[in-house]
Amino acid sequence: MLEAALRAALLDWLRTDPMLTARIGTFREEATGPITRPMLAIAASASRDWSTKTESGREVRIAIEHRSRGDAPDGDLEILAAIEARVLALPREHDTFTLVTSQFLRARNEKRSHNLRSSLLEFRFLVLAG
Repeated sequence: MLEAALRAALLDWLRTDPMLTARIGTFREEATGPITRPMLAIAASASRDWSTKTESGREVRIAIEHRSRGDAPDGDLEILAAIEARVLALPREHDTFTLVTSQFLRARNEKRSHNLRSSLLEFRFLVLAG
């Protein structure tokens, strides 16, 4: 399934960035449980058909959540910019799919109890099987 392959490739790609791994303690496929260090997770994804006459394809939307702790509303700006840049730099060619395009769609930020901050970044990917 193209959506699952893209999710796995994206998570591996994020885990291999030295700047992100220095600032983020945990990389998960889902955002569950309490945190003790900053974490990044794929919060949700959805896909729909994007096939051509000759190739199977999907439009995949993926939401990535970054959680941290802090008082300053702008305390995560640098790491969020780095996450966005890394996602958009995902290589085009993979074993089971080709990434045709990637696009940032929207972001949401909120402060929760106990100084927990949550940022959600949503992206759109067009992929072809192969």
